[in-house]
Amino acid sequence: MAYMLLILEDPAQRGTRTREEGEALFERMVQFGSKLKQQDKLLATESLAAQSKGARVQVRGGKSQVLDGPFAEAKEMVGGFFLLNCATREEAVAIARTCPAAEWATVEVRETAPCYL
Repeated sequence: MAYMLLILEDPAQRGTRTREEGEALFERMVQFGSKLKQQDKLLATESLAAQSKGARVQVRGGKSQVLDGPFAEAKEMVGGFFLLNCATREEAVAIARTCPAAEWATVEVRETAPCYL
């Protein structure tokens, strides 16, 4: 089964670190991903740019609208993800507990499934 670890962080948090501190944390995450890949658990991973660099798209009544950031004030933003191959939810949670980002953010564990379930 595939499980996604979503890294949910305070949108202002990145601005509190020096570039060197940010690079050191990023390197820890890269090493975490490398370890998962060696264990044949990692399907995909990516770090995401700040939400201010994103866009939101909606189609309502046949009309599309694109909203550029910054967006409404939010307590958390998705800072990145790890897509894992795990046998059980418990295995995915155990991996999430070892994720370095759990020290400064929240790691949400979600099983992939069709959206109608």
